[in-house]
Amino acid sequence: HLTVSGGGLVQTGDSLTLSCAASGWIDGGYVLSWFRQTPGKERTFIGGLRWRDGSRYYSESVKGRFTVSRENAKNALYLHMNNLKPEDTATYYCAAVSAGVIFPTHTRYDIWGQGTQVTVSS
Repeated sequence: HLTVSGGGLVQTGDSLTLSCAASGWIDGGYVLSWFRQTPGKERTFIGGLRWRDGSRYYSESVKGRFTVSRENAKNALYLHMNNLKPEDTATYYCAAVSAGVIFPTHTRYDIWGQGTQVTVSS
């Protein structure tokens, strides 16, 4: 399974890093991605990473501010968020799927971590 950590309350302009730890089963056949969700809305794609080659794909809405990275030795995925804005307030999720393509649609993912709340105050 996936364990997400690192959320919290920050101020506008702050940075925050979320972590997603996979319990030992990640191999080159998986894609791991970050999503976020606000009440009453669907989960939206932020960015993802293909474990096989480390290639990344981002949503246009966060490109330039958010970065996805990994640490192979820990089977961990990270989301580095810079210049946070109040509209980034959401519950953030990590998800995984056995695939060769980074899907930007939450319905394609079948393994989910628990969400972590990020609140950005103005």
